[in-house]
Amino acid sequence: DPDTANGAITRVAKELGLSKETLRVWVRKHKESGEATPTESVDLETENRRLRAELAEAKRANEILRRASAFFAAELDRPSK
Repeated sequence: DPDTANGAITRVAKELGLSKETLRVWVRKHKESGEATPTESVDLETENRRLRAELAEAKRANEILRRASAFFAAELDRPSK
């Protein structure tokens, strides 16, 4: 039953190619460590805004590189004096 903790561990372990016991030990150790899980420690809206800004910057950089590449390719095709 995937709605139970055992069912979830079984399903996820299978998807990751791990044994159920290996994943169960990892989960137990994480719980005992007292560390926050990613969903508890990450503000998803803030992370989404950060990633969107990062994507926009990457797109701008790619456009600059594309134009620079075209410019320098044209320069190489011009006859030299």
